[in-house]
Amino acid sequence: KQWYQRRVAITAGGFMDVITIDKTGEYFRMLFDVKGRFLIHRIKKDEASYKLCGVKSLSTAAKGIPVLVTHDGRTIRYPDPLIKVHDTIKLDIESGKILDHIKFEPGNLAYITGGQNCGRIGIITHKEKHPGSFDIVHVKDSVGHTFATRLSNVFPIGKGKPAWISLPRGKGIRLSIAEERDRKLAAKAKEM
Repeated sequence: KQWYQRRVAITAGGFMDVITIDKTGEYFRMLFDVKGRFLIHRIKKDEASYKLCGVKSLSTAAKGIPVLVTHDGRTIRYPDPLIKVHDTIKLDIESGKILDHIKFEPGNLAYITGGQNCGRIGIITHKEKHPGSFDIVHVKDSVGHTFATRLSNVFPIGKGKPAWISLPRGKGIRLSIAEERDRKLAAKAKEM
């Protein structure tokens, strides 16, 4: 069984991991903020039953059994043949079974998990192939800003615009320095 409850106070957590506090009945998901830092985002109980996992590789194990390896190190046997590398699967935490999957294709919502744009969220517009170098993916956020990042940094989180997870405050939109300053000044003016 791949899922087990950790009772140790200090354990490593990673992107998309679900944290449950039994005594208080609270549930959290590990995400990135727009500055690239880990963020603990509060979620509801029904959302805490699953997590999204990025597919890192597909291969065959001993005796020709097809397996896929996810971004968090899980190995899942007999996956759906439609699932490819860079897609995202919706994994039931309790049973370890695949519930659904998101194809890596233009028009889907994606979370950026590395590089200068870490923590930003947007729609995949197109992918550029660069033989012998890194493939580049262009993403457009909900405000209309476009940016590019490496293919390995893009993590699909929804088919089309709706996300399969609840998004943190700010919805993954990075503000410019001037916009951040104006927002802080407006908050101070409200306090006075």
